[in-house]
Formats: sequence, structure tokens, C-alpha cells
Amino acid sequence: MIKIVTIIGARPQIIKAAALSRAIKNKFSNDITEIIVHTGQHYDENMSQVFFDELGIPAPNYNLNVGSGSHGKQTATMIAGIEEILVNEKPNAIVLYGDTNSTLAGAIAASKIHVPVIHIEAGLRSFNKAMPEEVNRIMCDHVSTLLFSPTKTGFQNLLNEGFKANNEKPYNANNPKIYHSGDVMYDNSLHFSEVAEQKTTVIAKHSLQKNNFILATIHRNNNTDEPIRLNALFNALYKISEENKLDVLLPLHPRTAKLLEFNLDQELHQKIKASMHFKIIKPVSFLEMIALEKNCKIVMTDSGGVQKEAFYFEKPCVILRPETEWVELVECGTAIITDANEQKIIEAFKTLTSKSDMQFPKLYGDGKASEFICGEMKGNL
Repeated sequence: MIKIVTIIGARPQIIKAAALSRAIKNKFSNDITEIIVHTGQHYDENMSQVFFDELGIPAPNYNLNVGSGSHGKQTATMIAGIEEILVNEKPNAIVLYGDTNSTLAGAIAASKIHVPVIHIEAGLRSFNKAMPEEVNRIMCDHVSTLLFSPTKTGFQNLLNEGFKANNEKPYNANNPKIYHSGDVMYDNSLHFSEVAEQKTTVIAKHSLQKNNFILATIHRNNNTDEPIRLNALFNALYKISEENKLDVLLPLHPRTAKLLEFNLDQELHQKIKASMHFKIIKPVSFLEMIALEKNCKIVMTDSGGVQKEAFYFEKPCVILRPETEWVELVECGTAIITDANEQKIIEAFKTLTSKSDMQFPKLYGDGKASEFICGEMKGNL
């Protein structure tokens, strides 16, 4: 029996952890014990607790309750808390997801006391170190023992950075093992797809026509904190909505909702509030988000996770960032990068909605990435 400590802190990590917890419960309960640590990086109940309840994730064994703060203060508090837990629990490994401050804190705390690091979503790169997430993911990869990349591109990125594909056991931070494993989020989307249709009423609640509305999400700091960028994004969404008589549904992060009052042009803000087609709502649950993704016409987002989920449900996607870690989406023609450029966003919408032969190849595995990861942990820790 091996023991792992799983670190989660932000909404996407909670969702990703559901896939691994489910695989452990269903197929590896005699082989793997999981201790869940919630850092409290996302502390709004609607952004965290609802996901534990809805997805059937075991309650965290520990909650550090760090809350918000500067990168340095938040990360330092998490490092101290995670280190203490690792010393007490003495796990075989720590499991980290993605690229948040919780990921970085876990990587630093574990590597300093020689607890093997397992990184799920390894190898992803935007090649933009101005993004805090890029720094976090690179640093985590380079202290990890087992690295699971969801894509071939991510695997190749690791090779380009000096990782070797043919290392042999025993594995450690100096002799790591890298994998192209498939994506745990694809596992989740398949698993929860039917549940979402049965258990949510979000489409009817907001009077949306199936396959005939835009699903938008905006949350990245450089989009929300910079008035020029925020106005460009909302101008584009407003014009597309009005010209096409198409509803825009925008579940808005609480932080972004507050910033609209300060950073959005007042005339534009009033137009949006008066619009019949522009619907700004509170954050939705994971199942509601799946229902929205399955039933929208197109997705427009600055979220990496939502880009992929759009692809899972065969929806075109406008990427409201200057780059993406999921380059495969752009390469196969289902997504277009526009950054916060009003004209490019409008043009991308026209291009994507006029395509009739869009293909969605199986880029993210077979829906059993979590089982594969558990099997490799069992055999290599």
C-alpha cells in the first residue's frame, strides 16, 4: 500500500482531483491511500465547497485556509503548511496538478525534504514567463519524479528541456520518468456528461436556446486588471451579440465582477446591463459548466481548462489570450487565438461559426488517463 498526499487549492484542481480519487476508489483502493490537502487558495464557497459536494470528492483531510494575498505571502504560507503535513504523514509521494501557487508551494515543500513529486499536466508551456502560471509549471516539472503530460506536445516540450524518454528505475528527481498519459479532465468530462444533463437546469433557467448562444469566461489578471484589454473584450462580445441577435452567457468570477465597475467604460457598462442578449451570472458549478459547454454554439475564453472542455464537446473556441498551452487546438483549426483584440475576436467568431467541416480528433487520450496514472504510481513509487 502506498500513500500519496494530493494538493488542491483552485477550482480546476478540485475538479481534476475528482478523476484520480474516483480511479483510486474504484480500482486501486487496496493499493493507494490518498490524503487530500486543500490549501484554501480559492476560499469562496461557491468556488470550492460546491465542487466537493457535487463531484463526490472525499472531504479534505486538511485545509490550510490561506485565502487571498500577494503571490509571495500566499505561497510562503502554503509551503509552511504543506511541509508540516508531509513531515507528519510521511507519504510515498505528493501529487500536484497544473500551475497554481498551490502547485508551486507543494513542489518546493516536497522537494526540499525529498518527498517525490508527481506532476499531473506536466510539460505544458505558453513560452511566456510573464505569466505566473508558466513559472509555476516549469519549476514544478524540474523537481518532479513522475511527470504525466496530457498531450504529445507537452511530452515533446519536456524532451526539449532535457528530460529523457528512456530513463530506467529507480526514478527520482535526478532520474525522472515522463509520460504521455492523456488528460484527466477528458476522463471527467466523459464521466459527468450525462449526469450534467440530468441534474442541471442552467439552460432553462437562463432561457438559452440550445446550440445558439455564446459561452464566455474572463478571469485572467491581465484581462481584468487592464482597462484597455477589458474594454476590448467586452466591446467585442457586445457587438457580436447585438449584430447576431445571439445571447452571451458570462459566468463571472467574483473578482472580475467587482472590477467591471472600475475598469469598464461607463457607457459600455450601461449598454451591457441594458442588453437583452448579454447575461452576466454568478459562477456556475462544474456540472452546470459542462451543460453550458455541451449546448452552446461557441466558447470564448481566457481559461486553459475551458478551451479543452470546448474541444471535448466539439465546440469551436476563441482564445482571449496572446498564446495557449493547448497548441493542438489551434493546429487542428477548432480554436483561434485573438488576445484582447476587438477586431480579431469579431473576425475569429465569423470564421469559426462559418466552418462546416470542423474536425475534432482524439487528442486527449481514451478517457482512462487517471487509471493509467494510478497504475504507474503503484508500480514506480
